[in-house]
Amino acid sequence: MSLRIVSQSLFNAWSQTLVRGMSTQGGSKNIGFVGLGNMGGHMASNLIKAGHKLHVFDISKPACDSLKAKGATVYSKTAELAQNSDFVITMLPNNDIVDASYEEMTANGVNKNTIFIDSSTIDPNLVKSLQKRISAKGARFIDAPVSGGVPGAEQATLTFMVGGTEAEYNAVKAVLECMGKRITHCGDYGMGQAAKLANNMMLAISMIGVSEAMNLAMRLGLNPKTFAEIINSSTGRCWASEVYNPVPGVSPTAPANNSYKGGFSTDLITKDLGLASGVATASNTPIPMGALAHQIYRTLKSQGLGNKDFSVVYDFMKNDKY
Repeated sequence: MSLRIVSQSLFNAWSQTLVRGMSTQGGSKNIGFVGLGNMGGHMASNLIKAGHKLHVFDISKPACDSLKAKGATVYSKTAELAQNSDFVITMLPNNDIVDASYEEMTANGVNKNTIFIDSSTIDPNLVKSLQKRISAKGARFIDAPVSGGVPGAEQATLTFMVGGTEAEYNAVKAVLECMGKRITHCGDYGMGQAAKLANNMMLAISMIGVSEAMNLAMRLGLNPKTFAEIINSSTGRCWASEVYNPVPGVSPTAPANNSYKGGFSTDLITKDLGLASGVATASNTPIPMGALAHQIYRTLKSQGLGNKDFSVVYDFMKNDKY
């Protein structure tokens, strides 16, 4: 056998060993997912697409059935789900539900190898409380809220804002990359939530600003698509104007084209603005625009628009309801 053939054989064997090693290190994991709503359902689906074994729970049977059809195992008890998972991701609506879910999930102990990842938007103080509670039981907990909306969840292009140690960030990064494009370590526990609340406050303010500007331009006689093109090639450009424009017919995939159904609800943006107001008060930080945005969205809620996408603020202004 020639030296060339021997060398090639050794190279092939080394390559196969390396690939097997990489597969073992970053291969299929057992991942629990609690909360299969507008965002969570897509996030869980992307984990299945990436080859992970999904264990899911939601109070909605149709949501569970949808994931089951894609290969997920459905659980009726979150404690059992957690015991069978290397990672558990929660994507839930508010502080109270998150707190109750973790109490139920960990009441009888935890698998000490499990890492719990909360991707909900909650108070940073609750994050710190949950981290202490779960670490006392022997497992790990980090916060990793997301930005990017339903389109980002569907296309696996979300931004994750991670709060935890450097080692914990490195331990979860590969899993989060199955659902997101940018995974950022923000600092200690609760810092992911701090980043998310500040971001969502800015999102609410910018959506109101885009709605006001679009409404004014159209009343002055401008075509909405023409004005949107001007904004998006000028200094007013932002995510709300370019990707999620609140005027029907401008951004093809925006909820405005579906009677403001789905997407990110007015209830949730109002909740996030309330959380931002709370942490602003606690840190003695002035947020005049954030406070006004909170007032506007509370008004929308009082008018029965809580279940509509938050871009419905444009429709509210257009019809002179404000």
